[in-house]
Amino acid sequence: MFGVVEGCSFEVIDESFGECFVGHARVERLWTGARWSEGPVWFAAGRYLLWSDIPNNRMLRWDETNNQVSEFRLPSNNSNGNTVDGQGRLVTCEHLTRRVTRTEHDGSITVLADQWQGKSLNSPNDVVVKSDGSVWFTDPSYGILTDYEGERAEPQLPCHVYRIDSDGTLSVVASDFEKPNGLAFSPDESVLYVSDTGATHLADGPKHIRRLSVSADGQSLSDSQVFAECTHGLFDGFRLDTQGRLWTSAGDGVHCYNPEGLLIGKVLIPEFVSNVAFGGAKRNRLFICGTSSLYSVYLTANGCARG
Repeated sequence: MFGVVEGCSFEVIDESFGECFVGHARVERLWTGARWSEGPVWFAAGRYLLWSDIPNNRMLRWDETNNQVSEFRLPSNNSNGNTVDGQGRLVTCEHLTRRVTRTEHDGSITVLADQWQGKSLNSPNDVVVKSDGSVWFTDPSYGILTDYEGERAEPQLPCHVYRIDSDGTLSVVASDFEKPNGLAFSPDESVLYVSDTGATHLADGPKHIRRLSVSADGQSLSDSQVFAECTHGLFDGFRLDTQGRLWTSAGDGVHCYNPEGLLIGKVLIPEFVSNVAFGGAKRNRLFICGTSSLYSVYLTANGCARG
């Protein structure tokens, strides 16, 4: 399963994209065999990547030391998005249990959020941790629409973006999204980017990424603006590099945008892409979750320390 794959290449749209990779760079497929791969997260201390296979109700682990894949968690409560906090702990969005959890160093599970004002969350989707320890996540209804990625249920809440304070307080930070999905902070954490995939269920629904200013105290958002419109399929998960470029999933691979919102290039993948993560010793390896496969490519760009 490991090796260079046909149909993978770079598409340079703006010459600045050429600075992001060396001329002999190649996309490698590390593994295949999932139904819907999502939520990749890199653990530097162990040199491994975790990601979710949502319909198969499991989390998978790729080991950089031997290129082997194993099951990390089965069942996983239809886990979706994952990230790592400042103490190196796994934070996970779970569709089936409709909650956000943290895996402690001893393996025990702490529930960070499962309700808002006495009502069950929909199906937490993607999550990031800010440097102040707060946890930010999106809560669209995808995991309760059918039994494929969770369990069918009637939503009790609108689809919001939430913030969990370091003391455990949950608050809504954005309430005007149709289907909030992927999210990530800018390198200086002054901006939160959030994708809206409302077009999955509305013919004229949104399929863009929005840019929201983070308040000086880091607790609220304002000045919401459309950062980029998807040109192929839908945006889902994404991450930023240290230069403020945004690397996002799309229907034909990974799209790269400069900080001004200009599409400068693509990493073409022969299947739908759901999410990405930077990893490796220098965070210059982009891991890519395709529908059924895990890919990677080395870049000259370096991912932000968080996300």
